[in-house]
Order: sequence, then C-alpha cells, then structure tokens
Amino acid sequence: MTAVSQPVHAVLHGIHIHPVKSLTGCAPGSAAVEPWGLAGDRRWMLVDENGKAVTQRQHPRLASAAAEPLPGGAVKLSAPGREPLTVAVPEPVGAIGAQLFRDKVDVVPGGPAADTWLSSYLGAAVRLVHLDEPAVRRPIDPRYARPGETVSLADGYPLLLTALSSLDALNSLIAGGDLPDEGPLPMDRFRPNVVVAGTPPWAEDGWTRIAIGDVVLRVAKPCGRCVVTTVDQRTAERGREPLRTLARHRRVDNDLLFGQNLVPERTGVLHVGDPVRILE
Repeated sequence: MTAVSQPVHAVLHGIHIHPVKSLTGCAPGSAAVEPWGLAGDRRWMLVDENGKAVTQRQHPRLASAAAEPLPGGAVKLSAPGREPLTVAVPEPVGAIGAQLFRDKVDVVPGGPAADTWLSSYLGAAVRLVHLDEPAVRRPIDPRYARPGETVSLADGYPLLLTALSSLDALNSLIAGGDLPDEGPLPMDRFRPNVVVAGTPPWAEDGWTRIAIGDVVLRVAKPCGRCVVTTVDQRTAERGREPLRTLARHRRVDNDLLFGQNLVPERTGVLHVGDPVRILE
C-alpha cells in the first residue's frame, strides 16, 4: 500500500451518526464533534444476558433496525413489521458493567420496554444500555491515545474516516476478482462517521493530522475491518466481500485495512462541504 500525494480540493462529502451501535443511523448535514466522537454517535448499544456487546457480528439482522436520534439524546427505534419505540435517556443511576471487546464499561440500562422490543425483534435476549459519562467511562487504547482521551461505544476510536476514491478503487478490485457479482459495494458497509471526496485513492494512508473545517483531528491508526463489512445494510444478508478482496490487497499483519481512525484535537461543528486540509 502506497500513500498518494496530498489532495488539493478535498471536501467533506458525508456525515454519519449511529446512535445505537450496529443499528442503522442517519446522515445529517452537520454535526458537533465532541472529544469522544460525533454528538449522539454510539451512545447506546445492545448487550446479552452476560453483559457482552451484541452487534451485527452476532446478529446481522440488526442492520434492518434503525435508531433515529431525538433531542436530548433519546432515540426512536424502528424495524420492519414493528411499531416504533421511543426510548428516553435513562437516569444516571443503577450502572452495570458491560463488556465491549477488551473493555469493561459502566453503562446504564435503557429500560424494560426497550429490552422487550429488541429481544422480540432479534429472537434473543438482549438489553439496551446507554453510556452516560463518555468523558470518563472508556479510555482510548493508550498505545494510540494521549492521557485523558476517551471514546464512546464505537469499536475503538472517536471517529472513522473513509474516502470515496478509495471505495471506488476497492470496487474496481472486487470487479476484477472471483466474486464480481458481490460488488460494487456502497459506503454504508463500512459504517463511517465522515466521508471525504476529492482525494486520490488510498491517500488517507499517509495522513497523520487533518482539519475538516475548523475541526482538527489526529489520525490514530488505520481501521482493521471485520465481518460486519460483509453484511448488506439493506437486506441484512451476509456475503464474502469486501474481506476477500481486502485480504488480497489491503492486508497488513493480521488487519484488513479500509479507512482511518481519528481522535479530535480541536472540537467544533462539521458541515457537509467543509474543506479537508492535510496538516501532516
């Protein structure tokens, strides 16, 4: 993988917020950047009876459910064939421990109505939980963080960036591979927070610090992709791409790379159309 020279006319093409981890989210025209991620992004998630995070890795059907952000941090859940349910932000009492990958995180139960709604939809016992104190609850991996930096319930970092040109390049590789019928793939397979346009393919591999509008972000590390990228976010069906092609063309050690993980250095508000500047 070789980084390409700095782009000249890069812009912010899209913003994506997923209020509930692994559910469909929304694409607003603007969003506030907080130290731990986009405002409202991945502040909720599902856990099983043992408190372990439940995502599309275990239940691809979550792709067909949606969470609409509401004022104050509440969410409106919807899914095919079900009446929508509005879930208010719970009072910050009665915290329980949840396991999110290697991290133990204190979260607050969302309430029995949400648990019943989601368990009935999935056909498995789950609970909806809320991250009440993102400023203190979950530190970023210290290998890639500065003291005091935290993250929401995202996989590991506050924001995930992808580039349209890199998706085009990946889709070209898929088209020339042995599973061309699985492409081209849309960007929602990668569940990014920010999507940039106007860059050469894979240019983001060489970035270490960028500005989007007035927001300054540090590139922490490339994003290693998982089986969630093989889930069609519209049908919830699972295939083999893009992991098959990433394994052939974008493997570094044990990681299959697409996108970059970001940590805010200066917060602010992002707007679609903001210029993207490569600082380092």
